[in-house]
Amino acid sequence: MTLPFEPVTISPRAADEIKLIRENKGIPDGYGLRVGIRGGGCGAKLVVGFDRQRDNDLTYTISGITVLVDKHHTVYVVGKHIDFYDGADGRGFFFRDSDPRPDTLHPG
Repeated sequence: MTLPFEPVTISPRAADEIKLIRENKGIPDGYGLRVGIRGGGCGAKLVVGFDRQRDNDLTYTISGITVLVDKHHTVYVVGKHIDFYDGADGRGFFFRDSDPRPDTLHPG
């Protein structure tokens, strides 16, 4: 089952980094990029990581990457954009709204 639209978008920079990690870490075929939440309530955080598909997952191909979203997490990830930051103060993936304001382009 999938939604009639992609729930998240992935920047070219993030897609390149995801593919590089997959290759360098030897992530096996059959694993996709899981996008979801960890925790709950006010402490819920958006997370990404490689995982196998599960029964409750919705599956998408976004930027050439298999993306897995637990159907119960969909409401939390719809409209999010995954990007990658690589700067002097750190590097890593971050989420932002798909229609960013200029002050939300970098992780906080």
